[in-house]
Amino acid sequence: MSRKRVLALFSGGLDSILSILWMQRLDYKVQPVFFKSYFFGPDKVEKIASSIGFSLRVIDISEKLLEVIKHPRYGFGKNMNPCIDCHSLMFREAGRMMESEGYDFLISGEVLGQRPMSQRYDAMNSVSKLSGYRDYIIRPLSQKLLPDTKPIREGWVKKEEMLDIQGRSRQRQLELAREFKLNEYSSPGGGCLLTDRGFSTRLMDLMKNDMLDKAFIKFLRYGRHFRLNSETKLLIGRNKEELEELFRYVSDETVLRAANCTGPVGVINSKREIGDQELKKAAAIVLSYTNKAKERDSVEYGTNNNYHSTLTVEKLARNEIDKLLIKANEGCKENEI
Repeated sequence: MSRKRVLALFSGGLDSILSILWMQRLDYKVQPVFFKSYFFGPDKVEKIASSIGFSLRVIDISEKLLEVIKHPRYGFGKNMNPCIDCHSLMFREAGRMMESEGYDFLISGEVLGQRPMSQRYDAMNSVSKLSGYRDYIIRPLSQKLLPDTKPIREGWVKKEEMLDIQGRSRQRQLELAREFKLNEYSSPGGGCLLTDRGFSTRLMDLMKNDMLDKAFIKFLRYGRHFRLNSETKLLIGRNKEELEELFRYVSDETVLRAANCTGPVGVINSKREIGDQELKKAAAIVLSYTNKAKERDSVEYGTNNNYHSTLTVEKLARNEIDKLLIKANEGCKENEI
């Protein structure tokens, strides 16, 4: 049998690492692939891959995943994580790469029964079916417990050489990690912002207000968020570090700060040109979070760090601010299937 070429979905987690090392031990030529998006980036994963000696490929599926989030066939998890649809998308993209680049089949580090939404037997079957490449998928850590696919039927993979790990205990994986002398890997289930309650609430707010776009998504991780109207939001950094992160993404957005004392800076996100009403409301909120400011004081605003204009507003009452605040306990309901 010629040495088979395999594409591996790689997350940086222990299971995905072990699935690759196991197949390499069996003399398969394995190419790890990480699919990045607005919600999970490659930086940490690239470091882990490099430390192990994997030559990692990174593919951007951001826009395709946005479409999945708008209409997930299998719904969301506890927050806004469409795990089954997302994994299916990754297998679909990997399958297309397999066909265009001459790979033989696909593998992943999924373990039967480890995660309640995406790694139940029926869920894994749904992932495979929805991907369009069900017959080309091998899950080395659990394949002894799963239906045979083409690589096994054709004799490319010997089922007896696959593993039968299942359940949420990670004892066998840790034993394999010691066997392979692994020192670095990411924690299970980490890294996806769609599983974060606060981030998901803000993302849902964007969806409800037809603002699901990269220009607005890039700000979701930082600051307090206020909904001024259906087309306009205000963000306020909670501390110096968070403000610095916010300003990494600021380009031509309108920014505001108190004119007569130091305090937080606000950033306006809007689908259209900002009107006087939204500007005054945003200025009032920024002033309200500026402890040293007077009850009625000046706020300066502008773009590109050029605060070219000033207006005078009054601080808002706390209950009025709370009505505008996008809170983490709103909108995210458990819908795990």
